[in-house]
Amino acid sequence: MTDKAQVFSDTACTLGEGPLWHPERKQLFWFDILSKKLLTRNEDGEQKWCFDECVSAAGWVDHETLLMASENGLYQFDIPSGQRELVVPLEADNSVTRSNDGRADPWGGFWIGTMGFNAEPGAGAIYRFYRGELKQLISDVTISNAICFAPDRSCAYYTDTADGRIMRQPLEQTDGWPVGEPEVFLDFSAEDFGPDGAVVDAEGCLWNAQWGAARVARYSPSGELLSTLSVPATQASCPAFGGPDLTTLFVTTAAENSSDVQAGQTFCLATNTTGQREHQVIL
Repeated sequence: MTDKAQVFSDTACTLGEGPLWHPERKQLFWFDILSKKLLTRNEDGEQKWCFDECVSAAGWVDHETLLMASENGLYQFDIPSGQRELVVPLEADNSVTRSNDGRADPWGGFWIGTMGFNAEPGAGAIYRFYRGELKQLISDVTISNAICFAPDRSCAYYTDTADGRIMRQPLEQTDGWPVGEPEVFLDFSAEDFGPDGAVVDAEGCLWNAQWGAARVARYSPSGELLSTLSVPATQASCPAFGGPDLTTLFVTTAAENSSDVQAGQTFCLATNTTGQREHQVIL
């Protein structure tokens, strides 16, 4: 199904996360949360921006702008200048938590999860930023992850890695707000790995990075395991589709507490599957 994983970036991220393929720039952005960095690579090589707090996830607003999540807010980030401007605070008065996984939804909203710096039980939550308003959707979350969306707009997925279950939440078709109760989509609570970041391809299949298993696994909309892709680092953290035709899968990993030689590097794999174009955030 795929070629062997190739090294996209040999920079060893302490906690690589949040890969985002900017569809207009044809460029991958990703984060090293614990090292407080945003990274990218273009024809001139690798570039990084350093911050004074943890940064973790982003969505694209236009050719020059990202909406970027930090431990205390959502920021409008200007790529050419590296300057940022606060859009809305995010648990800014809570010194226990930081942002973690996040992704733009099909309506132009942005979902963002938080968690404790030390994974304090139930300290985090999942929010949605939509048309200028930040609203909490899910509380009592320990490690927020796997935020992604079905291509038919029917549902969102998310997980609390500490709980081990990936949930499926029905969404209102007109504006994307949750309707009804979430249901368990995949249950990994008895496994020796944790469900981490995830993305949904154009066929509606979910690709989940599995922390501790050195792999990304693909599941059908009904929850059937279809295939697994190995990466040469045990702590796979998040996948994202990109490349000219959206068939390249990028995977971030983490070096923290790992003895893997390639821990923390970012990998790419050629697939025969087309991903969804990342949705544009509307500020």
